[in-house]
Amino acid sequence: MGPGWVFNFGRCRMGRGPMLTAAERAEIWTRRAQGEPVWMIARHMGRSRRAVRDHVTSTGGVPPRTPQRARRELTVREREELSRGLAVGESCRALARRLGRASSSVSREVRRNGGRERYRAAEADEAAVQRRRRPKPSKLALVPRLRVEVELGLKQRWSPKQISAWLKREYSDNPLMQISPETIYISLYVQGRGTLRRELTKHLRSQRMYRRAKNEMRPASRGKIPNPIMISQRPAEADDRAVPGHWEGDLLLGTPTTAIGTLVERSTRYVMLFALARGAIRAETVREGIAASILKLPTSLRRSLTWDQGHEMTQHQRFTVDTGVTIYFCDPSSPWQRGTNENTNGLLRQYFPKGRSLARVTQAELDSVADELNRRPRETLHWHTPAEALSQVLKESQLAGGAATG
Repeated sequence: MGPGWVFNFGRCRMGRGPMLTAAERAEIWTRRAQGEPVWMIARHMGRSRRAVRDHVTSTGGVPPRTPQRARRELTVREREELSRGLAVGESCRALARRLGRASSSVSREVRRNGGRERYRAAEADEAAVQRRRRPKPSKLALVPRLRVEVELGLKQRWSPKQISAWLKREYSDNPLMQISPETIYISLYVQGRGTLRRELTKHLRSQRMYRRAKNEMRPASRGKIPNPIMISQRPAEADDRAVPGHWEGDLLLGTPTTAIGTLVERSTRYVMLFALARGAIRAETVREGIAASILKLPTSLRRSLTWDQGHEMTQHQRFTVDTGVTIYFCDPSSPWQRGTNENTNGLLRQYFPKGRSLARVTQAELDSVADELNRRPRETLHWHTPAEALSQVLKESQLAGGAATG
C-alpha cells in the first residue's frame, strides 16, 4: 500500500482523508441552502475544501433529491386496509369514506394496481416507490429537435435565459419547443438529469462546472477605498492640461499577482515607473513606491494624482499627509478618465508583455524603460519628447521664480 493511501474503517481513499458520512453530506447541503460557500462549509465542518467541493460538484451543485411520499398518496397502512376491504367485496366508495379519502383517489389506486381481483398492498406500495424515483427523462431527452436548438444557442454563447426567451418567441405556438432557463442549467450541471454534454458549460459566461447557490454569501469587498475624493472634485486646471504637475497613475499587471507602478504627467506626458517589493500588489508598498517617486519632483510639479478605485489605494489618506498631494479617484469602470495613463500602459506592453512575472524587475530596469519613453518624440507634443517638455516647464518655473524674487 502506497504512502498516499489512507485507511478508513476497511475502505481506502487516495490522499483526501476519511470519506464523507451520510450525516456530513446532509450537513453540506443544509449549509449550502443557508448560503454558505464551499470554503466556509469546509471550515465549519473541519473537512478539506477539496472534499466538500468534490461532493458539491459531483451533483453539479444541485442538491440530490430524496423521494418523499406525497400527502395525497396512500400510506402503507391505508393500502393494507384497502386490500382487506376489496377482498371482502366492499365498494371503493365505502372504502374511501372509511379512509377519509376521495372516492376518485381510491378507484384510481385500485385501477392502476391490477384492479379489484389482483390488488395487493405490498405490490402497490412498491410500484408507488418506483414512480417516485428521480431523475425522470427530461424534456431535452424526449424532444431531440429542442435539444439541437438549445445546443446551437449555447455554442453561440447565448445564456440559457436568452435561449429560453428566443424559443418562446420563435415557437410561440409549440409548447414542446419551449424550455425554462433552469431546466437548461440543470441539464448541463447534473448529467443524469438531461442530455446536454458537460463540455457545453465552457460556452457559459462563467464557465462554471456546477450550480452556485443563489443566496451564497459573498466576502466583504476587499480593500474598499475609505473616504475617496472623486474626480469630479479635481481642479479644472488639471482637465485642460494647461498647468503641469497633475499626474495619473496605475499598476501595470504582469501575472495576476505581480505588478509595477506607473505615473504619467498630464501636460508633458512624462513617465515615472516604480518597482514593488517582489512585485506584490499591497497597499503599503504601492503607497511607498508612489511617495518615493513623487517626492523626487519639485513642489511645482506635485499638484494632484488621479487613480482608479483599486484596493491598492486604501492608504491614500496617509499618502496625502506624507506628500501633500491629493489623490482623486475615477468613477467605477471608467478607465477613460485617466486616458493618458492608459495610453502609456499600452506603450509599456512593448517592454512588459502580459503574463510575464514582474516580481524580479529592478528599479534600475524601470528607470531605463522610463528614460526611453521620455526620449521618444510624441505627436501630441508637436514631435518634442516628454523629457524636453518637462525641461521646458522647469526652466519656465525657475524664470518665474527668479522674476518674483527680483
